[in-house]
Amino acid sequence: MCLGQSCMQVAEEGLNSQAYEKRFPTCPLIPVFLGSEVLSECRSADGAVHTVERSCRLRVDAPRLLRKIAGVEHVVFIQRNVLNWRERTLLIDAHNETFASRVTVKEHCRYTVHPENEDWTCFEQSASLDVRSFFGFESTLEKIAMKQYTANVKRGKEVIEHYLSELISQGASHIPRWTPAPVREADVRSQLVCPCPSSLETDGPSDAPAPASEMATADGDKLDADYIERCLGHLSPMQESCLVQLRRWLQETHKGKIPKDEHILRFLRARDFHLDKARDMLCQSLSWRKQHQVDLLLQTWRPPAPLQEFYAGGWHYQDIDGRPLYILRLGQMDTKGLMKAVGEEALLQHVLSVNEEGQKRCEGNTRQFGRPISSWTCLLDLEGLNMRHLWRPGVKALLRMIEVVEDNYPETLGRLLIVRAPRVFPVLWTLVSPFINENTRRKFLIYSGSNYQGPGGLVDYLDKDVIPDFLGGESVCNVPEGGMVPKSLYLTEEEQEQADQLRQWSETYHSASVLRGSPHEVAMEIPEGESVITWDFDILRGDVVFSLYHAKQAPKLSPQEPGVRASGQLIDKNWILGVDYSRVEAPLICREGQSIQGSHVTQWPGVYLLQWQIHSPPESVACSLPGVDDVLTALHSPGPKCKLLYYCEVLASEDFRGSMSSLESCASRFSQLSATTTSSSSGQSHSGSMVSR
Repeated sequence: MCLGQSCMQVAEEGLNSQAYEKRFPTCPLIPVFLGSEVLSECRSADGAVHTVERSCRLRVDAPRLLRKIAGVEHVVFIQRNVLNWRERTLLIDAHNETFASRVTVKEHCRYTVHPENEDWTCFEQSASLDVRSFFGFESTLEKIAMKQYTANVKRGKEVIEHYLSELISQGASHIPRWTPAPVREADVRSQLVCPCPSSLETDGPSDAPAPASEMATADGDKLDADYIERCLGHLSPMQESCLVQLRRWLQETHKGKIPKDEHILRFLRARDFHLDKARDMLCQSLSWRKQHQVDLLLQTWRPPAPLQEFYAGGWHYQDIDGRPLYILRLGQMDTKGLMKAVGEEALLQHVLSVNEEGQKRCEGNTRQFGRPISSWTCLLDLEGLNMRHLWRPGVKALLRMIEVVEDNYPETLGRLLIVRAPRVFPVLWTLVSPFINENTRRKFLIYSGSNYQGPGGLVDYLDKDVIPDFLGGESVCNVPEGGMVPKSLYLTEEEQEQADQLRQWSETYHSASVLRGSPHEVAMEIPEGESVITWDFDILRGDVVFSLYHAKQAPKLSPQEPGVRASGQLIDKNWILGVDYSRVEAPLICREGQSIQGSHVTQWPGVYLLQWQIHSPPESVACSLPGVDDVLTALHSPGPKCKLLYYCEVLASEDFRGSMSSLESCASRFSQLSATTTSSSSGQSHSGSMVSR
């Protein structure tokens, strides 16, 4: 479709180019012109030809409904100006970058000297529009384009005349004719070897084929409708334009392998198609991949034997949407044992290899099913999850892995199905949920108990012949069953020191010595009810009894440094149990070498005291002489001192309640469980400890 052609005469030819340049980078006289930036600039050796290429942003002057469907508020045009002082011509060619795969807009303007009066300038303008597809609004778009073109021709003349008058008022009434300067032989050779592209410009419209490099870029875009439907999925014109711009920017600036469109698109989606934010995130990820040689991970990574045997995760067919399905039986995994057997870095490498394999499987399923599949589904079985999974170094390692995956594999998780979530799950959720992107959390579906069975459960997302046998399905699942890692497979202290694990763990934990008759106590101040106290400690020497108390009044403390939690022997000897303070956790006997993790949901505000005291066997009352058992106990007694490493933390009520709200806002059947967990009306708080090794 030809939009039209116009011709007019403008006085003062020498001033016209100066007047035209005053429109940039912004022009208040043209409201739809939002701004521009120079992409490239070039001058010929003799200074006769000046070429400037700009990216121009124009506001979309269209009905709101059409703007909403198109998904844009402005469009981008590429404009190329060639000012030839020798020939006394100004050529302007423009084409659209936004919607380029659906609509082609070309505009050609030409300023030349009037053939009969050299003090006058002739202006010619023509434009064409080719609408291939535009959401069923093709005829509407043609009418809008025709209307805007007609208005712009008139407005363009007014703007030129305005800036001409401005130049004249400033005293610039005449621009001298250009005369060639003497050209050295070296300059001629340089111009012949590296000619400025503008020196090759012709007087005709810019319909000639583009240079080879530009053709390669255009061919590389591949954003035809078939490619989008088959490989990328639905994209609005704005989203399509962002993908083209980001990929072109990578091709021009990135040294190294250019990511596939599917990979670039994940980062755009993660940043809601905010181009600058997506570009920053992608650049950081590409730098990270290069630094850690992630592109070679699938070829080089070989999991250590403990991971192969005890890491309870693996791939298992696909879900009903064709997404690859990964099964992880976290509740059956000895996370502490695995970290002590292979180290945190090996676990991270294994998690990264799973994500790399997931992307590879998505590409394979895209080819297999003939439709775009860019994410995978994870089935997370939490049966067996207990307090030992709250081992603090394990939780910190999990948070680090979540951060790395969120930063470098955005939008790869399509759905997370969490089944058989136990009562301790809200505590773990409170710890990790703040580190999970909100868009990712929306993909969580959580089931407690047997709610995953029947309608509304797994059958809505997995075919019956894919549901694994350990969840009552028909499919035999070859994922390792996990289990406790034997201590014989643990890294030696020397190996752990080389991996820097001992230092990291010592920075996390506090050490304490427990003397006979002098327990070690830690005070935790709770400003309001329904907070969560968590603890994690290892018994290094001797046997201790662990208890948790609530005091009506704060113990008298010695002066503490700011930020230091009170510890030592804190319970006043004059206090009476049941009157001044009360026990809220049954005493737990902890043996040498054991590791204990636990939590307590508080009912009342006040001061809570964690206490460790030496365990003494009950004395015999039948005989005053020591028996054989007493002698053996004395022989094996560690003496008057026990040693332990401990870590304790308070999850504030606000954070815990917010965590429960986020759980209930998930598409899940977890609300009943979370209500049970946080309820204090029953008079019994949720609490407990788990003994591991």
